[in-house]
Amino acid sequence: MNILVVGGAGYIGSHMVRYLADGTGHRAVALDDLSRGHRDAVIGAELVVGDYGDAALVERLCREQEIGAVMHFGAASLVAESVANPAKYYEDNVVKGKRLIDAALAAGVRRVIFSSTAAVYGIPERVPIPEDAQTQPINPYGHTKLAFEGLLDNYAGAYGLQYISLRYFNAAGSDPGGRIGEDHTPETHLIPLALRVALGQRPAITIYGDDYLTPDGTCIRDYVHVTDLAAAHLLALERLAAGGPSGVYNLGSGQGFSVKEILDVCRKVTGHPIPAETGPRRPGDPAVLVAGAERAREELGWQPVLTSMHDIVATAWRWQQAYPDGYVV
Repeated sequence: MNILVVGGAGYIGSHMVRYLADGTGHRAVALDDLSRGHRDAVIGAELVVGDYGDAALVERLCREQEIGAVMHFGAASLVAESVANPAKYYEDNVVKGKRLIDAALAAGVRRVIFSSTAAVYGIPERVPIPEDAQTQPINPYGHTKLAFEGLLDNYAGAYGLQYISLRYFNAAGSDPGGRIGEDHTPETHLIPLALRVALGQRPAITIYGDDYLTPDGTCIRDYVHVTDLAAAHLLALERLAAGGPSGVYNLGSGQGFSVKEILDVCRKVTGHPIPAETGPRRPGDPAVLVAGAERAREELGWQPVLTSMHDIVATAWRWQQAYPDGYVV
């Protein structure tokens, strides 16, 4: 199948492209405006530089490339930025997303795999979070992701769209082969920031809040290796192709790690002290987010491979050492 990977030059999208190219029998076409993605991250696929909100471009691309499905990774995804500038998030994550799906449907493409987030749950009532938990986002990022999930569900009922939304929180690690990795501007993710301290590029890592109601006072998150996420997206598409129903799945390890625990792992992997200092809480950050993923394991057959936090950090460290300045070599 020819698959349009939207946001295919970004962190998770580029790993999806690389995964598809690695003997799956599918062909990826990456669409990215390179505002946050990297041309050099796209391996094994054609890169089309453009805006996924450009409906004419998307429709033409779907027709010319005989696209059979869309995997949508394109989004604005910084929680603090979403609080400060919600207009950007509704434009990128909802308005442009609608144009993307409208264009795909116009070209006859009816299968969509959506990269969603556990942020749709807000502050969970119980952990791990099941898919039927209440969705109560506490920041615009989560609100816009949930709004787009609602659009997909409405379109499924009205227009015959088939979709699966995959909710996860912290993608982590890098391609085990060391070919691609995580390079954001600005970088806000804990593991790459800690590794930059280990490389001597930053003096210290900031812990945003140490007074949460958690065992060590810092936020707890569920981390999933980015290659395991890519595998889940393909399994979701194969379920739709086999006639499976649309729906929502969580992706997670079922185990949470606090900020301080992650920093300890980074210190062990790198052999560097990684000094830490405490700063104020970031707006819109829940204390605990851990996604229960039993449904994905049972119905999609998803079996994560890189489940050790040490191994996840080790893949990120391998790439960070090889590319200390990111994709600018």
